Amino acid sequence: MLYARQPAKTVTGQVQDATGKPLELATVRLQRAADSTLVKGAITDAAGKYLIEQVADGTYRVVVTQVGYRRAVSAVFTLTAGEGGAVPVLVMAEDTRMLTEVKVAAKKPFIEQLPDKTVINVENSITSAGGTALEVLEKSPGVVYDSQNDQLKLKGRDGVLVMIDGKPTYLSAADVMNLLRNTPANSVQSIELITKPSAKYDAAGNSGIINIRLKRNNTTNGTNGSLLLGAGYGRFGKGSAGLTLNHRNGPWSLFGNYNYDYRKTYSSVDALREFGTGDHRQTVRNLGYRPGQSNNQTVKAGIDFSPSKQTTLGLMLNGQFNANRAQIDNQNLVYNNAMVQQSLVTLVNASTRKMGRMAVNANVRHSFDQPDREGGPRELTFDADYSQVAISPTDNMTTRRFRTNGDETGTALLQRNIPPSEVVIRAAKLDYVHPFGKTGKLEAGWKSSYVTSDNDVLFETLTDGKWVPDAARTNHFVYDETIHAAYINGSRDWKKWGLQAGLRMEHTQSKGNSITMNKVVERTYTNLFPSLFLTRSLNENNQLRFAYSRRIDRPNYLTLNPFVYVMDPYTYNEGNPFLRPQYTNAFDVGYTYKQEASITLSYNRTSDVISQVNEQVGEVLKQTTINLSVLNNYNLSISFPLTITKWWNMRQSADVFVNQYNAVYLGKPLNNKGIAANLNMSHNLMLPHGITAEVVAFYRSPFIDGMFQGKGTGQLSVGLQKSFWEKKASLKLNVSDVLKTGQFGGYVNNPDVYIRFTSRWETRVARLTFTYNLGKRDLKGIRQRRTSLEDEQRRVN
Repeated sequence: MLYARQPAKTVTGQVQDATGKPLELATVRLQRAADSTLVKGAITDAAGKYLIEQVADGTYRVVVTQVGYRRAVSAVFTLTAGEGGAVPVLVMAEDTRMLTEVKVAAKKPFIEQLPDKTVINVENSITSAGGTALEVLEKSPGVVYDSQNDQLKLKGRDGVLVMIDGKPTYLSAADVMNLLRNTPANSVQSIELITKPSAKYDAAGNSGIINIRLKRNNTTNGTNGSLLLGAGYGRFGKGSAGLTLNHRNGPWSLFGNYNYDYRKTYSSVDALREFGTGDHRQTVRNLGYRPGQSNNQTVKAGIDFSPSKQTTLGLMLNGQFNANRAQIDNQNLVYNNAMVQQSLVTLVNASTRKMGRMAVNANVRHSFDQPDREGGPRELTFDADYSQVAISPTDNMTTRRFRTNGDETGTALLQRNIPPSEVVIRAAKLDYVHPFGKTGKLEAGWKSSYVTSDNDVLFETLTDGKWVPDAARTNHFVYDETIHAAYINGSRDWKKWGLQAGLRMEHTQSKGNSITMNKVVERTYTNLFPSLFLTRSLNENNQLRFAYSRRIDRPNYLTLNPFVYVMDPYTYNEGNPFLRPQYTNAFDVGYTYKQEASITLSYNRTSDVISQVNEQVGEVLKQTTINLSVLNNYNLSISFPLTITKWWNMRQSADVFVNQYNAVYLGKPLNNKGIAANLNMSHNLMLPHGITAEVVAFYRSPFIDGMFQGKGTGQLSVGLQKSFWEKKASLKLNVSDVLKTGQFGGYVNNPDVYIRFTSRWETRVARLTFTYNLGKRDLKGIRQRRTSLEDEQRRVN
């Protein structure tokens, strides 16, 4: 969907019910009077008021909708030079065809399908209260959590770029997942799923962008905030607390929030591996159980100062601190070709992990013109960012070997692994916007980022009462990467047509240095990334769209490290310094009805696909990452809302996709092809006595990912909410995975090894959350802004 215009006027108004009471969270649409084409939209605040800014001269009408009320339409009005539009109060009558004894409590839906993205409104979700950001994503349409590789997939494809408040995390896939596990859902306002970003975004992320917006209250002059307390129980207990404060006084705006989350949980795995032939065929069964606990703290603070109406200076700080502890118990049962047990090897790992992440952003925004300039003001924005991530894990491992009669062979092997890592990111970007006429806009910008990842693995064995370094398992790896980028993006509307075209250039220099192995791999390459978006409005309710973009996925930092990492006596992991980036050409054709229901057909072709593979070497399974040849992905997405009654509305979405891999591995062709589906459903019910209910369910069918074939899974979650004290407080009760069906499994059938596994974790949890709102509810908040760190942090380890 294009938003080509940067208009110059403001349209304001208020919405009330028949008694004169303001209606909050009503949907307001500004339409052209001539053809009813949607121009812009808004949501009413607690006072029933709405504000639509930067609207071009023209003739319009306002249309307002709200669950349980009949549609309200304003008289046609005209905006001319120097004049804004104050629309008379619109009164909405109750829909008497529905049940009238039930009080409607309006709110944003859990899943909101917008023209250019899908928004998950976590802040308003009952079933998300007390959970984590990862648990919310598992319930999101088109998103799949792959627990085998510990990564997210979007629309059946990996290579997801995760951003926080529009800033890249610069973390590796593994550390991004840990970040999501340790981010309380109570601190998240919304999650945006963007599958076709424009040229102004970094080209990273072959399947798209997941942008997590953290909470911040809205506000005019004054102070407000909220207090949150929560508790939960599944197999173990959980607790959370949070405080948000906002203050605005004249040109100064300040905000801050702090969240604490404690959770004790568990996971388990049952894996079977068969290898060898004839009399030499062996089977190793791994049974693992991992109870653990985590203490997580997040903090966010910011300040904006506006010395004039055209200039704003800002400073923002983000921090996250995690301390995790786990006791990992693994049993490896070894069988011969007749499935008679030969031995038992146990590994107990007392693991601790601490992570600290701090990011600072300085921002300047300046408008060269007054807001009433035709098409909007020319604007220049500058961001400078610095971020540092420090990770301090320790593994204390005890390995024992037993005969089938239970007698231990030899003595226990005591080992210690200390692999601290640090990532430092420096980035800056400059963006310029120049409107042309009423509907044209030219955007251009530059960005540079500098990343250093330092990983130092110290592996020791206890010998004669002393810790002795193991040179074969000790490794120091430093990775440096510099990316310079420039882009240009133009857009314009012609009556019912909209066009946006852009081009981004990225120049990459990287250096991977294995100090221990004295191996250095350097690379320099330059790429162009075009994008094109075209829309056609058929009438008020129907719109067609087309999109094309080219994307890149660079390898995670540690996958480039040639070192062999010993995970257990039977599993090794080896990096590949010669990994190449993977590239994707993505095409979309879509149809939207009433800006609510949509259907999209997509084709994505990825070359040099980055994929994990397994190779059996004796009794050891060696895991590494290689470039496969080609992945063809075909996708059909359908999403639509449905109002059953005045008090019951729902949204359904379905993604059906085909993945087809064409490659050669171990000298044999790999031509895996499979069809899969992801189904999502959310229900919102307005019950008597001011109680609201939410039911969310998803199903993921079996699927193919490279050489891996995954099993199907699904979950059903329910929640209730009650507001009281004149809506200053609320109580939420929810139960996730009511039927306890959430698990993950699959198999790999290679020429030299067969693997199948099932993993489970604590998915069924009951949670109770209390929220109390402090101060005024209608203050204008500090502006949301993107920074120059938006596309780097997902690749750190």
